[in-house]
Amino acid sequence: MRIAALFSGGKDSVFALYKAVQKGHKVVCLITIKSKRTDSYMFHIPNIEFAKLQAEALEIPMVYMDSSGVKEKELEDLKKAMKIAKEKYNIQGLVSGALASKYQADRIKKLCDELVLISITPLWSMDEEQYLSELIKAKFNVIITGIAADGLNKSWLGRKIDNNCIEDLKKLSEKNKIHIAAEGGEYETFVLDCPIFKNKIKIKEFNIIMENECTGHYVIKAAEFVEK
Repeated sequence: MRIAALFSGGKDSVFALYKAVQKGHKVVCLITIKSKRTDSYMFHIPNIEFAKLQAEALEIPMVYMDSSGVKEKELEDLKKAMKIAKEKYNIQGLVSGALASKYQADRIKKLCDELVLISITPLWSMDEEQYLSELIKAKFNVIITGIAADGLNKSWLGRKIDNNCIEDLKKLSEKNKIHIAAEGGEYETFVLDCPIFKNKIKIKEFNIIMENECTGHYVIKAAEFVEK
């Protein structure tokens, strides 16, 4: 099936795209929404501009659209982008990285129904630890680029998600009841490499901005391709 991928450059959207490719779907375009709100209800925000670099690494064209970020109105912006993708790339479905958020999954499914597209959610209801373990086994290189939960601090920013990271997240979850795969917005991520990237991404320059002890951002300032 010819599909588009709702794409933020974070682990969920890239892994969902990867899973869709494994199942034989042809991903013909990416749909990326840049919200003006830093706390968008629907869309990933940190380092979203660098999703364009990831699109180059994937060698997949992108439909990139700005959004006001106003609750529910941002869905109208997504629908416009989906219409463009359908008309320009003749897509039949949309893959998204919805994992446990019914709010996001229901709204994406509704838009797909309205545009006569199939909603594909390969990560839906996966066990969170199993999901992160699969991510690592598939050789995804993912770093944490945003934190917003008790127990997380500056030392987590820029940290690679690996088995040690999973164990530390599990300990935090036992203490603070966080979702270790961050479906509650506990942290944000950026994918530097995965099996379907043609080139790896190397970060050349970044800033760390802390709002308080447990809320902060790893802001990518410059990045480049490195041959695999």
